[in-house]
Amino acid sequence: MSKVLVIGGGAAGMMAALTAARNGHKVHLYEKNEKLGKKLFITGKGRCNLTNACDMDTLFASVTSNPKFLYSAFYGFTNEQTMEFFESLGLRIKTERGNRVFPASDHSSDVIRVLEKEMERLRVQIHLHSEVEEILTQENTFSGLILRNGKKAEGDACIIATGGMSYPSTGSTGDGYRFAIGLGHRVTDPVPSLVPMEVQEWYAKEIQGLSLRNVTAAVFDGKKKLYEEFGEMLFTHYGVSGPIILSASSVVAKKLATAKEPKKKSQLTLKIDLKPALTMEQLDQRVLRDFEEQKNKQFKNAVDKLFPTKLKPVMIELSGISPEKKVNEISKEERRRFVELIKGFQMTVTGLRGFQEAIITKGGVSVKDVDPGTMESRHVKKLYFAGEVLDLDALTGGFNLQIAWSTGYAAGNSIYER
Repeated sequence: MSKVLVIGGGAAGMMAALTAARNGHKVHLYEKNEKLGKKLFITGKGRCNLTNACDMDTLFASVTSNPKFLYSAFYGFTNEQTMEFFESLGLRIKTERGNRVFPASDHSSDVIRVLEKEMERLRVQIHLHSEVEEILTQENTFSGLILRNGKKAEGDACIIATGGMSYPSTGSTGDGYRFAIGLGHRVTDPVPSLVPMEVQEWYAKEIQGLSLRNVTAAVFDGKKKLYEEFGEMLFTHYGVSGPIILSASSVVAKKLATAKEPKKKSQLTLKIDLKPALTMEQLDQRVLRDFEEQKNKQFKNAVDKLFPTKLKPVMIELSGISPEKKVNEISKEERRRFVELIKGFQMTVTGLRGFQEAIITKGGVSVKDVDPGTMESRHVKKLYFAGEVLDLDALTGGFNLQIAWSTGYAAGNSIYER
């Protein structure tokens, strides 16, 4: 029986701890907060999107950084197994739109509760208010920890599951990166991901609070399309947010973070198709019909059916057509430009919001320094990594938590195999 020390009481840390304990190890979990699962508690707006009930191809396709590294981990503990695991602990689950899996109660606290109960059953010793200061090694092998209060804890193996830097108020302050670098690992620069975007246009403020459904958002770098998705989005005082925007940030985060010059930053263009169900020609016919029905009205009073009230004045201004102009006086060319505007409402992306608003961190401990089958460090024996501390991230929809469960399971399970 080995003594396993786990640093971090989030999703990956709890999964690693109880997996190691199920394999007969004596497990101690160290969490610097006053309770476990602080970030898990707020995920999915407090509902906790546990995983995604998709097929394996979709699972891998939804990982934006280093999907190949996760081959062993995902097949070692699949999304199906994740669902079975939580049900076996007594958690009732449900699957919603987009195959997103939630606790049936819609309470993330129920997820944390069943994990805590299982760790209690397995006699995992949980140390709250216990911040780890340093990791000790002997001859390139893990030997123990030094806590912030000066106490020393010896152990046979250690799993670092400290998270990234997103939502620092929950304790994710990059401790794992510091440990990793100190022990000779490379760390890819962390940047915020699954985070709202900032835009430069004046009209973002005018339409703040407006939520759009069934639109398509695409992000371009010059003429190159980086991302496109259909769904829901929201305008804010600084720019844009909502599901399809958060997923877009995952794809463009590094490009925005590495663009040091303002000119380069402003090359990213967000195009929103407000009527994706219609082709350009179909929309032109629809606008023409609307105009013919209201031919004696002024332009500003003839577009009510096309847009939400809040968006109307902005679209009228951007159209370049005088608001007072009679509809029957609008030229074919003016109407064509108006249709193009509806199919390609543009905004210039200038940056991302900070880690305070980021759901996850892109970047982290280089996967080249970690064994993908066991999550063990290639530099320090008996030292393992799990979860967001690694350079792994995915789109929204439960995929990032699946990374935490799978890598936590792999780390906790491979100590047994040793």
